[in-house]
Amino acid sequence: MRLLPRTVVATALALAALGLTGPAGQAHAEGTGTVHTIDILGSDPMHRAVPRRATQPFRMVGVTWDDPHTALEGTVEVRTRSAATGEWTGWRALDTDARTPETGPDHIRAGVRGGTQPLWTGLADGVQVRASGLRLPEGMRVELVDPDGDDPDTPSDTGTGTSAGTGTPSDTGTGTGTGTDTPSDTGTGTSSGTPQPTADRPDVTSRAGWGADESLVQNPPTYTTGTQAIFVHHTAGTNDYTCAESASIVRGIFTYHVQSNGWNDIGYHFLVDKCGTVFEGRAGGIDKPVQGAHTYGFNTATSSISVLGDHNTKAVSAAARASIAKVAAWKLGLYDRDPSGTVTLTAGADNGKYTAGQKVTLYRISGHRDGYPTDCPGQSLYGDLPAIRALAAGAGRLTVPTAP
Repeated sequence: MRLLPRTVVATALALAALGLTGPAGQAHAEGTGTVHTIDILGSDPMHRAVPRRATQPFRMVGVTWDDPHTALEGTVEVRTRSAATGEWTGWRALDTDARTPETGPDHIRAGVRGGTQPLWTGLADGVQVRASGLRLPEGMRVELVDPDGDDPDTPSDTGTGTSAGTGTPSDTGTGTGTGTDTPSDTGTGTSSGTPQPTADRPDVTSRAGWGADESLVQNPPTYTTGTQAIFVHHTAGTNDYTCAESASIVRGIFTYHVQSNGWNDIGYHFLVDKCGTVFEGRAGGIDKPVQGAHTYGFNTATSSISVLGDHNTKAVSAAARASIAKVAAWKLGLYDRDPSGTVTLTAGADNGKYTAGQKVTLYRISGHRDGYPTDCPGQSLYGDLPAIRALAAGAGRLTVPTAP
């Protein structure tokens, strides 16, 4: 088992460089985040396992492997032991639709690994894993993430601090857009200015507000040529979290993406919990066309919103739907895009659904499954997308309902 210490650092200098404002009068978790890893040993190419065992405390689990460009064609399931009760959960499948971005710094970074989506478990101290497939990738290991580190009693509720997202980026990056609009909609948004919105800016909890450790982000953001579409995701974790835990879940995803996958930053641009709270994701300015790591083949000239939880069968709260619509209306409105319209994008890679260079017409607000072969964002949330598009189209001043 290998221990990787993390320290939560959000300096005033870093905030100023990114044009962010932290929340006034609130505290975020100050514990030292940790990732423990367990190698999944064995020579069987089709079956591997980690027997049930005690571990250091963790709150999120995933599995990674050596080759970042290899997809796991099979299943990975985990069981975890509650630190509070000592009881073991049933087997839960990890989503295997996470892919290393097709372009940009996350694609070429040393140490990048393939991996599953992470699963929020709550405070646990034991794990068991089984994997099976036609040919499992080499170098598989279990990633046990504790975003609150050595202080399990650290509060996770970070309030509603906001991100201004209007500062001048310190580096304009080198990314270029592969998305192409229809001839009647050419678009000219770049990272060098702040486009004027056509919808009200939503309240967004800043990275400082949820406790991002900015010292872990090694490279400046990469910018593309505007935001032409938004992909909606779900994190595919538990629905049993409390909204007081949401910031800790976001920190866990950030830690997993950076320390376990080896990416430069969290992959999503925005995250939304069931209470409708919106969290800033990848750094670089929420009003800028930052290249993310969310939809393999379509990470350029797009943005992303990921809803915390598994929405294959679980209904999405009205508060979460309204927040998705508000973020999408505002973000697309920065580039005068109609959130109920369509756009033609060019696939940047062979991704199992489209081939590199293929022209694809998608809704401006699409689900992850529209661009990549996956069930994400879950059937329930995917079924809500037409209503979310309609909300966003008239949305300029949507009021987010209070969650029950």
